[in-house]
Amino acid sequence: MGETEKIETRRVRCLSKLKMFLLAITCAFVSKTLSGSYMNSMLTQIERQFNIPTSLVGFINGSFEIECVKEVKSLMWVYVLVGNMIRGIGETPIMPLGISYIEDFAKSENSPLYIGFVETGAIIGPLFGLMLASFCANIYVDTGSVNADDLTITPTDTRWVGAWWFGLLICAGVNVLTAIPFFFLPKTLAKEGLEDNADIIKNDKEEKQKEKVKKENDGITKDFLPFMKSLFCNPIYMIFILISVIQFNAFVNMMFFMPKYLEQQYGKSTSDAVFLIGIYNLPPICIGYIFGGLIMKKFKITVKQAAHIAFWLSLADFFLYFLCFLMICDNTSVAGITTSYKGIQQDLHAILADCNMDCNCPTKIWDPVCGSNGLSYMSACLAGCETFVGIGLNMVFKNCSCIQTLGNSSAVLGLCSKGDDCSMMLQYFLILSSISSFIYSLSAIPGYMVLLRCIKPEEKSLGVGLHTFSTRVFAGIPAPIYFGALMDSTCLHWATFKCGESGACRIYDSTNFRYLYLGLPTALRGLSFIPAFLILIILRKHHLPGENASSGTVPAEAKVTGKENECREMDQMSKALNNDELKTKL
Repeated sequence: MGETEKIETRRVRCLSKLKMFLLAITCAFVSKTLSGSYMNSMLTQIERQFNIPTSLVGFINGSFEIECVKEVKSLMWVYVLVGNMIRGIGETPIMPLGISYIEDFAKSENSPLYIGFVETGAIIGPLFGLMLASFCANIYVDTGSVNADDLTITPTDTRWVGAWWFGLLICAGVNVLTAIPFFFLPKTLAKEGLEDNADIIKNDKEEKQKEKVKKENDGITKDFLPFMKSLFCNPIYMIFILISVIQFNAFVNMMFFMPKYLEQQYGKSTSDAVFLIGIYNLPPICIGYIFGGLIMKKFKITVKQAAHIAFWLSLADFFLYFLCFLMICDNTSVAGITTSYKGIQQDLHAILADCNMDCNCPTKIWDPVCGSNGLSYMSACLAGCETFVGIGLNMVFKNCSCIQTLGNSSAVLGLCSKGDDCSMMLQYFLILSSISSFIYSLSAIPGYMVLLRCIKPEEKSLGVGLHTFSTRVFAGIPAPIYFGALMDSTCLHWATFKCGESGACRIYDSTNFRYLYLGLPTALRGLSFIPAFLILIILRKHHLPGENASSGTVPAEAKVTGKENECREMDQMSKALNNDELKTKL
């Protein structure tokens, strides 16, 4: 029975190596996306902390992919920029090498499911990242050094800065911990399903050794240039990269600016915004990834069928997305900016009025108050208030000449609420966003399998790496920058430094902000369907590399022959074991 135990031990050990790698790479995806989602969610806080425009915040975010200067803190954001760049360098190999490693050593019918699990980890990470961001955004940045009772702002105020630095320490610790298992994994694995055949393992190792020697003798240049030429001459691969770049431009902008959109459009705090995004968007994406992988495995979907699934599901989600344009709220009513002091909507700025002309109020100070008439004012002074009672958040301003009400004219700190109708619109938007996230993620795994199966096995690592590089260089870097600049163009009131230069935006024109936030990604996504449809046409007559070995494309005769060979080998192995047992007994 000794040989039997060895075979079973070898089987368990080899199987566990792939599963352990799958677990390790999934944890790595959780870790890297945890850090990424937390960083993206906290950039609004960094914008307010260092008083920088949205376009510069977009540049900091884009650095992952690679003002008044007189004030001491004005250049401290550079440290965040450099740290984000280093994080990007460290996380770059995880995606292309990890995915291609799974594709190389897993069965062709199992790799979609495995990749689905990995991509699910890439969504679980942001879920925890957004929860962490929500928690940290609710804590004042200088907690411990200031008295909370003395604060006159709340998390809904655009001047509020959360403790963004605290979560970065947690993310760093998680990244270190998830790196440890990789030190104990083997350099290579046996192909899944062949682990119990000692001869095949031996031959596989010999082939890998020969290949390693060949690479050492020839050098990487000899293979690199032919591989690059082959990839650039692959029409499906190049069109897929074009689609990915266009769509990634759309989704980077949507996800990066979504917390700011919920703040400006629906009046939510950063803490509430990132929490709602995590609850409503990420679980459906996780479910979609897993279902996508299961469908590919269960029904043995071919590459051409996968391309059709990805295309039509994405198109359905695209048309569903247009409903977001109906879920709107009006601009926040701020006297002198979006409305007149009489409560009439206006476009021209008239910060001063007859009711506050003699108050000598500074016109660039942003310290909003909500009047008892339901209208917001840039400051208590501009509301014409003469006295106040209470301290901190309980402060109430009295005798306000600009607040025209029948009773006592008073105001409290903060902007006025947008009302129940706006809250209902927010619920509709979040539900629609959840449905959209599920549909799109359901198409993600079939779409990604088209990328993996349209290139030759020996070009897979380079192909996935080039795809990742292209999406980051042509989308990950420029998208937050140009989109941030467009967001800045909708600003209605800027914070100012002591020397008079502009800082962070305090309030946006929510209507124009909405048109940009929803309109530009819609245009980009619509554009991407042109090359996507072209792929469907090419796939009708194009023969993919290793297509006969793909799940669902193996001829019936080959399947039968493979089964017969497998049964014959198992029968021979069984006879050998029985002979050994007989000899042992004798």
